[in-house]
Amino acid sequence: MILIGQYDSPFVRRVAVALRLYGMAYEHRPWSVFSDAAEVGRFNPLKRVPTLVLGEGTDGDEALIESGAILDHLDEVAGPDRALIPRQGPERRRALKLCALATGLADKAVSLVYERVLHRERSELWVERCTGQIGAVLDVLEADRAAQPGPWWFGPRIGHADIAVACALRFIGEAHAGVFDGERWPALAAHAASCEALPEFQAVVQPFSVSA
Repeated sequence: MILIGQYDSPFVRRVAVALRLYGMAYEHRPWSVFSDAAEVGRFNPLKRVPTLVLGEGTDGDEALIESGAILDHLDEVAGPDRALIPRQGPERRRALKLCALATGLADKAVSLVYERVLHRERSELWVERCTGQIGAVLDVLEADRAAQPGPWWFGPRIGHADIAVACALRFIGEAHAGVFDGERWPALAAHAASCEALPEFQAVVQPFSVSA
């Protein structure tokens, strides 16, 4: 397998962490969606990351796009007993909702980066909207995480929701200094620290940069 994208992307990183937790070998191609857009476009016409190339099929290289779809495939390969998400029922739906909130949070943070570096005139209305959405999601995630007594969101084993939240928080912390306040959201700060202490997280760290 080939994972395309840089580790400073919270979406690429959540896939990389899952691959390592599953013990699945992969080649990493740290292509930028800006400077390496043509290379990314060979496998993903949207020129977005992450893209996971599974190998050659009858129609050429088979590639999966979007982190959620990629993780769904990895869960299937790992099998239901090892999958990093509850199998079914309310817990699965809740985990999927938490993942959606975390990836939506990261998406809003990425939007703020683009607003800052790509637009000559900044839209204060858009910045205010995105910042408000980030704060609202952090409030919801904080309350939910604080109510969980276990080491991870769904008990003794880390899962996709844990990973997605931690990756989003690191991105926000690096891309938008001062937006995430550990005193306002202490449960999330502790959660992120627990994740970042794991070797699977430490192995896929890349300082955030908009020039890569």
